[in-house]
Amino acid sequence: MIVYKLTNQNLQTHGGYQWEPGVARETDGEGNLCGPGWLHYYHDPLLAVLLNPIHADIEGPILWEAEAEGLHRDDKGLKGGCTRLTLIRQIDPPQITTEQRIRFGILCAKAVCDSPEWNAWADRWLDGSDRSVETAWEAWAAAVATADAAADAAAAEAAVEAAARAARAVAQATAFAAWEAARTAEAAAEYTLLDLRAIARAALKGDQAAQPHGR
Repeated sequence: MIVYKLTNQNLQTHGGYQWEPGVARETDGEGNLCGPGWLHYYHDPLLAVLLNPIHADIEGPILWEAEAEGLHRDDKGLKGGCTRLTLIRQIDPPQITTEQRIRFGILCAKAVCDSPEWNAWADRWLDGSDRSVETAWEAWAAAVATADAAADAAAAEAAVEAAARAARAVAQATAFAAWEAARTAEAAAEYTLLDLRAIARAALKGDQAAQPHGR
């Protein structure tokens, strides 16, 4: 299966793990997906670039086309893992603007966020009619109030943790959009590979209609 892998400029990944083009690396498939038993990859070049900040956060990464074999495990489309992975060739990473990163974050959030106030603000940001900081924070406050009212303590704690990761997911984007996007999307954990690919493509095209869950 052809997949996509990020390395740093020295062809290394987490912990200094060294890669070499054309040379297969193998693991045992034991433990969870974030552990040493799995070799990580992305299903799409767009997702590799957009999700890098919440995963390895590699600065100036090299994007590789790779072949994934052996056992496979998936994290709801966010990333995949296999037990045998070979770097095939270096490819040019997609060029993504700050506005497209924000749009991706907002479209992710719209797929799972039930707050009418937040969604109304999101629609105005997406169509360009209101991108002020003041109204963004007002919408955020309304969404947080809605979420907190419906969540128990454990869910609220998970949302806060997701929020911390969210801010890095679109680190070059508007702080509010990043925060709320992953706070709702990651905490809900409702995504599939097709959803994320569709959202990423919609973000780059400026499409406002990519809402896989109909919200």
